[in-house]
Amino acid sequence: MHSATQAEIDESHAQFRGAWRKMALGGRSGEVVERPEVFIASSHVSWAMMNAAFLRAPATTEQALSAAVASAARYFSTGRHPWTFVVSDDWLAPQVCARAEAILAWYKLRPLTTVTGMVCERLSEPVRALPSLDVRPVKDAWGRQAVADINSLAYDVSRESGREALDSEPLYDEETRGFVACRDDAPASSSVVLRVDGLAYIALVATSPGHRRIGAAELVMRHALREARDTWGLERSVLHATDAGAPVYQRMGYRPVTRFRLYEAPAPGST
Repeated sequence: MHSATQAEIDESHAQFRGAWRKMALGGRSGEVVERPEVFIASSHVSWAMMNAAFLRAPATTEQALSAAVASAARYFSTGRHPWTFVVSDDWLAPQVCARAEAILAWYKLRPLTTVTGMVCERLSEPVRALPSLDVRPVKDAWGRQAVADINSLAYDVSRESGREALDSEPLYDEETRGFVACRDDAPASSSVVLRVDGLAYIALVATSPGHRRIGAAELVMRHALREARDTWGLERSVLHATDAGAPVYQRMGYRPVTRFRLYEAPAPGST
């Protein structure tokens, strides 16, 4: 198995920050704050995952991690939404990694989920026949809302929260392309590709419950990556996979680079 280089691990971190930067700045009221100790990309929405804080560099001491989390907590304490802190074990010194959960718990951050940073130089050929679905580019409110609604179902957030975060016309600029695969005219699966620092970043890959296990996600994702290649000349791509999605991506030619842990803090003032 290919072991990731430090450059690839660092790249996965930079791509995560860069993609969330684009989604925050493309939102209705999002902002990005870059401090020496922490990088914040907040869409200022009710979906916690869209209000995120990241390390700027590896944390070699407990104090470094504490400073980053404290800075993020101060920033989000002035708002009214829950938020997430994103960290990977590869960016924590061993003694810091052992204490990370306790440090984050001090700021009311609790484990939310884990994702795997993955990279692909060139897609493999499909290992099975892909379904014949109608893949439509996101060009209007229908497309934006379809992406939002499919992802809301996949991540167990309300439709209102999904649309608040993702139904934003400026998000789909010349560096962002979205696609929706439809089955019998119903939105089935979505994929969005963003141009981030010279790479194609794949985001918002999700499939509605009634259309899973037919290859819809792979179909629409391949369509998005073909668009990135044809429009931007980009073939190398990065994504951050849920445990459910990772096997699909590995079949497509992606390999794991590093694991990220996401922690969620409640909205200020809530218990």
